[in-house]
Amino acid sequence: MVNGTVQQWIYSLVTLLIIFRSEGLFVNITYVLSGVAKGAVCLDGSPPAYHHDKGHGTGVNSWLIQMEGGGWCNNLTTCLFRKNTRLGSSKRMVENLAFSGILSNMPQFNPDFYNWNRVKVRYCDGSSFTGDVQAVNPITNLHFRGARIFLAVMEDLLAKGMKNAENAILSGCSAGGLTSILHCDSFKALLPMGAKVKCFSDAGYFVNARDISGAPHIEEYFRDVVSLHGSAKNLPAVCTSRLKPDLCLFPQNVAQHVRTPLFLVNAAYDSWQIKNILAPGVADPHGFWLNCKLDILKCSSRQLQIIQGYRLGFLRALNALGPSSSRGYFINSCYAHCQTEVQETWYRADSPKLANKTIAKALGDWFYDKNPFQKIDCPYPCDKTCHNRVSDPNVHPFDIDI
Repeated sequence: MVNGTVQQWIYSLVTLLIIFRSEGLFVNITYVLSGVAKGAVCLDGSPPAYHHDKGHGTGVNSWLIQMEGGGWCNNLTTCLFRKNTRLGSSKRMVENLAFSGILSNMPQFNPDFYNWNRVKVRYCDGSSFTGDVQAVNPITNLHFRGARIFLAVMEDLLAKGMKNAENAILSGCSAGGLTSILHCDSFKALLPMGAKVKCFSDAGYFVNARDISGAPHIEEYFRDVVSLHGSAKNLPAVCTSRLKPDLCLFPQNVAQHVRTPLFLVNAAYDSWQIKNILAPGVADPHGFWLNCKLDILKCSSRQLQIIQGYRLGFLRALNALGPSSSRGYFINSCYAHCQTEVQETWYRADSPKLANKTIAKALGDWFYDKNPFQKIDCPYPCDKTCHNRVSDPNVHPFDIDI
């Protein structure tokens, strides 16, 4: 018994040391004070913010801009809640943020981008940086200015050297991954003509699917987001000219029109989408799906059958990308959400792989035009390299569920 306890203690210590080594870099916050005068502010009126670790050596003129994720707010109640969190106020953000995975400064953990300028743009508007409403309600004091935040941050970074970029990537996770798709072409337009510019979305390919009750829950939710934040004028015109604006938050209606090279990383069984698009709480009032959503191993055979159907719908939506060689994708069969900011799923010996490549290797080779990469995994549970998410039923993070 004692030996077992000692072994467990040693294992825990080694795990902590690995985490410390891979997430040992903490980067100080920068507030974009110049944005306030332009109305580029968080939900509560505080200035936007980012964390920047400067590039060096061969990476001094290369920039990786990582847009933070964290869902959306679709009405005054949910936005008022966010207003008092880090997702609505820079006053609530930590001053020093750990950089790991795609943001790591160590070549053994991030071989292609470790010496680039790596920037984490904080998310505090609730609209994937698309909102712009001039009026401020004096009662709620809510500001819907996501699009202004995006531009103010980019202008600040251009002034700090990004105007000389030779290589640049706009990337992001979840709602930030959606941002990297929606703003991809406008990001490229800000940079020098000769720069190599590409975009990368991690877990940002949200699909328009009906929930288990047959209701269009996510479509209605996005409709509310677009309406509340005044997002329509900042969504890609090539989409809004032919579809309702709220449908232009769905990448399947936008991605084929993105002119800049685009790479997608997504789990075909995206855990956020299963929880919030397929089986949201409103469609499962008795909680029959609760255990399944927390741990895919606890799904019944019928639930797995429905989830397999969701995967097929996701792959059909992915077909909207078209056959372009400028597109890349890494679609694995894990039950996961956001796989690039965590070291264990980004680049480690036991990281998820497709065609024997980690996400880091596939993306790096694609960016530098070494090899194209367009791979879709076999159906669950065939992939033994997955790190499937198991959620704690006692934790209900405000930035996850809708």
